[in-house]
Amino acid sequence: MKLIVPDWPAPARVRAAVTTRDGGVSTGPYATLNLGAHVGDDPSAVAENRRRLQATLRLAADPAWLNQVHGTNVVEARRYDEPPMADASIARAPGPACVVLTADCLPVIFCDEEGTKVAAAHAGWRGLAGGVLGATIVALDCSPRSLLAWLGPAIEQQVFEVGDEVRAQFLARDPANASAFVRNDRNRWLADLCALARMELARLGLTRIYGGGFNCYADAERFFSYRRDARTGRMATLVWLAR
Repeated sequence: MKLIVPDWPAPARVRAAVTTRDGGVSTGPYATLNLGAHVGDDPSAVAENRRRLQATLRLAADPAWLNQVHGTNVVEARRYDEPPMADASIARAPGPACVVLTADCLPVIFCDEEGTKVAAAHAGWRGLAGGVLGATIVALDCSPRSLLAWLGPAIEQQVFEVGDEVRAQFLARDPANASAFVRNDRNRWLADLCALARMELARLGLTRIYGGGFNCYADAERFFSYRRDARTGRMATLVWLAR
């Protein structure tokens, strides 16, 4: 299983990882490490992939899987009978890992400088425009200046085409967001999700922001991409507190 380990100066107690396509049993468009149970893959393959992930990371419990809806709801990372409808989770003690699934959308993880709190947020353009990062920071309930953030694999600006209505939502949040959009030869806009997230985090008071620079669409060997393939799997981005 080929994992990406975030390169950020988090306390030793904070653990994090991002999966790639490699290391699972799924086949076809989901090959091989699809962790999404909602994308049409064989449920038994997804279950085995999740089992392998837990074993590889030596997690004491299943991650706190979410039913992501491109919203701003934040929940505690714990065991649920059914995955809650939320796009971010937080943890204040060792236990189930915070986890989000993506295949172009931007995963963002957080920790505090003391290593006592962590969070993971699913930040596609709808979540970013709606304020999911701010909602996550509020739920963490600590000074933004004490937080570190890391941006995981997301679709690159060169292929992320959006319309005027999407750009307008971000400019309504802050006119400075215009710098994250470039008009293309189809008279549409190319949006930079990572730049939008960095500006939002800075506005919210964070000064230590790491990661970014991945290309989900172009790097088909490592990453799933919904915009590239439509029928595809999902990667997981996890963060948790070690005992």
